[in-house]
Amino acid sequence: MTREAASPLVDAIDVLLPQTQCTRCGYPGCRPYARAIAAGDADINQCPPGGNSTIRALATHLGREFTPLNPRYGTETQPLVAVIDEDRCIGCAKCLPACPVDAIIGAHRVMHTVLRADCTGCALCLPPCPVDCIDMRPLTDAQGNPLPIAEFALLQRQAPIHRRRYDAHVTRRAHEDDERQRLLAEKKRQAAVRHQDGAGS
Repeated sequence: MTREAASPLVDAIDVLLPQTQCTRCGYPGCRPYARAIAAGDADINQCPPGGNSTIRALATHLGREFTPLNPRYGTETQPLVAVIDEDRCIGCAKCLPACPVDAIIGAHRVMHTVLRADCTGCALCLPPCPVDCIDMRPLTDAQGNPLPIAEFALLQRQAPIHRRRYDAHVTRRAHEDDERQRLLAEKKRQAAVRHQDGAGS
């Protein structure tokens, strides 16, 4: 996995983002979006999960004018969490790699469940599900009341946790890809050896 060059500006922008990794901003994650903002390739109003509170924080930090959330990228909503209907889940495991923070647990042919406390509400698990057994529902408090639109302070408390889980997810996937490539190369090597042995006999 290629290491990214250090950039204090990108770091500072990334810290202000909610780390949901939802891709709704048009970029594959929060840090790529932060890089685009730093480079002047993206505006600061493209993050629906962060909403206007995050836009204000970015505007203040970067010395830019506040502009409301661009509806092209979505609307600001209350916090959501993915819920799997256990009766409809077929254990296909297609949602597992889609989750950017590994908040879904389960195995092939085994019913899956979402770790509510770790779910970022990104909804990236919905498209791969072949039986539509995943719903996005409002996150609720201990009394079962839906939480209001997230305030910046709440987002900031959750962001470091989401970032750590996302980084771990990316590292794990990279290791898995490397291992697949290694096994494939070994199979090709063994096949070539068998072919040479057969040709020489």
